[in-house]
Amino acid sequence: MPTLSLHSSPYLSFFANFIDDRSNINTAKLKELDPMKTEQPETATAVFLQTVSAAITQLKRKLQKDYQQTYPELREIFHLVLDEEEAKAWELSLFPHLLLPDLVEAHVATLGLQPPMPRHSDMVVPHRFFEIPNYQSAPALCG
Repeated sequence: MPTLSLHSSPYLSFFANFIDDRSNINTAKLKELDPMKTEQPETATAVFLQTVSAAITQLKRKLQKDYQQTYPELREIFHLVLDEEEAKAWELSLFPHLLLPDLVEAHVATLGLQPPMPRHSDMVVPHRFFEIPNYQSAPALCG
């Protein structure tokens, strides 16, 4: 049985040039030039917090506008309610924009007020809760 050497086959010698035993790698330089290096966690966290802060600011404006249209005389009260509930939402979650509408609605309910009716024009898909499906049989001609 013939033995194979690295240089007896053109394919083996080709791949032998790419074998790396990592003995000649400078580890200090390797740490410096890490190809898998991603954003620093501090940078990613800062970007995340900026994004969430922008989302909550936009949401507060929308909620203020909705409540102000329903109760124009209580503008300042809703401003205070929104600020208070935003602080609670930040304490409860890193995603305060998801909690804020419900917290504000609960606070408004304790004041004996109703939340404003949502405008369906700004919804992506209008709800169809009140539609009752009509399942009627359809005659089919067989044969």
